Amino acid sequence: MKLPSHDAAARTPGDGGHRVHLPHFPAGPLRQVARRLLLALLVLVLTVAIVYVDRAGYHDNADEQVDFLDSVYYSTVTLSTTGYGDIVPYSDSARLSNILLVTPLRVLFLIILVGTTLEVLAERTREQYRLNRWRSALRDHTVVVGFGTKGRSAVETLCATGLPKNRVVVVDPNQEVIEAANAEGFAGVVGDATRSDVLLRAEAQRARQFVIATQRDDTAVLVTLTARQLNRGANIVAAVREEENAPLLRQSGADAVITSASAAGRLLGMSVQSPTAGAVIEDLIQQGTGLDLVERTVVKAEVGKSVRDTEDLVVSVLRGHRLLAYDDPAASPLQAADRLITIVRAPMVQE
Repeated sequence: MKLPSHDAAARTPGDGGHRVHLPHFPAGPLRQVARRLLLALLVLVLTVAIVYVDRAGYHDNADEQVDFLDSVYYSTVTLSTTGYGDIVPYSDSARLSNILLVTPLRVLFLIILVGTTLEVLAERTREQYRLNRWRSALRDHTVVVGFGTKGRSAVETLCATGLPKNRVVVVDPNQEVIEAANAEGFAGVVGDATRSDVLLRAEAQRARQFVIATQRDDTAVLVTLTARQLNRGANIVAAVREEENAPLLRQSGADAVITSASAAGRLLGMSVQSPTAGAVIEDLIQQGTGLDLVERTVVKAEVGKSVRDTEDLVVSVLRGHRLLAYDDPAASPLQAADRLITIVRAPMVQE
């Protein structure tokens, strides 16, 4: 089922969509062909000029005179190696110019035309090889649906925590958005993410996690349903505008739902009442500067200790599927399988 939507992440371009775009694409084949055709034309013009200047040394079987049109005709059939023999050089100077100038130009002309075809075919073969190698090596990656403000910020945060750019695939229906993602080093797929064939091009069935950052909540629901159908074990994080739609996202298969509008509103209200507290929260949100909120495993030296005895400032303890507050009596002592949500300084995370 597909709901009507005007969302940028639910509009698919023409038949040229649904393609995988890898970073660092070479110049387009049409541009290469046009450039080589221009070079071939310049070679033809140069050959015509050489023949026309020495036209007295050529013999035309039709009227025994070689004019400008005959020079163009002779240059064309000579460069293309057709050679009808109706116009031939008979003087020594004309034959010498054919040996030293026209013959090299003929070879250059053929190299340009034949080389264009070979280069375009070779480029397509290389691109297909890169795409096949990329698909075969892609495992446990992150699929980001929507590369607007929210999606781009999410990717920047993930990369700041150590996620390689080659483990990120961006899905968006806008060709220009995918080109911008390619320029930043991310692979991209042009297409509607609510369709399973588009997500399959992003190897969604082998992804570790999904970041769904569409502009409309109904689109986010459909993308979440499609992603969960293709990948039962992936971690799906989705953003919604309205808080009332968050339960629907969770029922659709999202593991975590972020309400962007209400979260921004709460931060605004906190900043009004306590500007300092609001600045601290904003600092925690901005990855890589000041204070960072990170999740890590319990080290061996911390096993059996109290939460308060750790070096970092522990906010919560994740034990299995239970999230325990730092002051929960059940959180201490720490166990080897626990994960800690801590506040640390950014330089410590970078190290």
